[in-house]
Amino acid sequence: MKIKFMLFLIFIFTSLLYAQVKEIEFEEFDLDNGLHVILHQDDTVPIIAVAVTYHVGSKNEDPERTGFAHFFEHLMFEGSENIERSEYSKIVEGAGGELNANTSFDRTFYYDLLPSNQLELGLWLESERMLHLKVDSIGVETQRSVIKEEKKQGIDNQPYGTLLEELMKRAYKVHPYKWIPIGSAQYIDQATIAEFMDFYNTYYVPNNATLSIAGDIDIDETKDLVEKYFAGIPKGKKEIIRPNVVEPPMGGEIRDTVYDNIQLPAVILAYHIPKQGTDDYYALNMLTTLLSDGQSSRMYKELVDRKQLAVQATSIPLALEDPGLFIGLALANMGVDPQTLQDGMDAELEKVKNELISEKEFEKLRNQIENDIVSSNSTVAGKAESLSDYYVYFGDTDLINTEIEKYMDVTREDIQRVAKKYLDKNNRVVLYYLANSSKK
Repeated sequence: MKIKFMLFLIFIFTSLLYAQVKEIEFEEFDLDNGLHVILHQDDTVPIIAVAVTYHVGSKNEDPERTGFAHFFEHLMFEGSENIERSEYSKIVEGAGGELNANTSFDRTFYYDLLPSNQLELGLWLESERMLHLKVDSIGVETQRSVIKEEKKQGIDNQPYGTLLEELMKRAYKVHPYKWIPIGSAQYIDQATIAEFMDFYNTYYVPNNATLSIAGDIDIDETKDLVEKYFAGIPKGKKEIIRPNVVEPPMGGEIRDTVYDNIQLPAVILAYHIPKQGTDDYYALNMLTTLLSDGQSSRMYKELVDRKQLAVQATSIPLALEDPGLFIGLALANMGVDPQTLQDGMDAELEKVKNELISEKEFEKLRNQIENDIVSSNSTVAGKAESLSDYYVYFGDTDLINTEIEKYMDVTREDIQRVAKKYLDKNNRVVLYYLANSSKK
């Protein structure tokens, strides 16, 4: 009986392992209007994800009109010529689905998660946004108010809410990453409907979009439906601007202090790193996992548990289409001076520069990375987004299957090398967030 039970456990483990490494199959093609289409069939559950990625983010904006991409994230739920105002979400939810969108520095992503028998509905809805979006005074004024309130509540009046905004404008002097996707309420207020229409007609066009569909679909039927709803949408005629600005070297550490309505001081260290997809990026990403992924990570164990300098400590690779940032962030424990906390953070960074990580720690790190990749592609929505991102950012959709190899090619020596190369004090911003009450 015990042998049978052990065999059963081995079978389950092997099955799970196979599921983790199983290749994600897909088909992709282009319509004549330039729309790139990616299809992945997964009949595990009767659900489909219909996703559209527009290759436009805050970095594509006019410096005097920041926030346009994020504005359209909201406006594209307003309705179209054939969808009544504010009915878009109700239609999806009424069909038993859910929907959402997000805007980054580099792209805007929309998705509808629906029962598989509602595929045609999802395609119609997304085609309506692309062809017939309603850009009028009522929708524009509604969303102006919504976005100003979102910025007020989510950033301006939120403890530490302005952290990314304050960091980016110090880390970047010439590149459009110096403003964040939510942009400026002032510029949104100043913009005219004609300016919004011009932005829409430039970027929200099929030749600047990727349609990714994953889930319980029939491939041939889906191709026919894609043709039906998207082939007739005209190709955009305006020039799509891709910024080619190169941020110059910092030439020395930048230090500054921000006073905020907070209780605990925060210390932020931000280092410039290469764009995503480079060999060094993969090594740096593994380094952030080593430092701060979970309570057994180096920064948490040392700064939170052992020295009790912080209540939270983490590092984040801000992976961007152009060179991004390696960010270290810690919230000080009660009574801990920010400089003392920074010294503790610096000590952990120096350790990875001066000491090769152990084989045991490296093996654990590789397992964590592999698990993170598998988890990100465990749902149809996750697959739809990953397939789209790999195509938009790298022009290689099959990275969904092969990117793990790039991580596995990273050595212990590579991690130490990139730490030495990029975690240089002359290549960083040091930002202290202090309580308003500490102002002198």
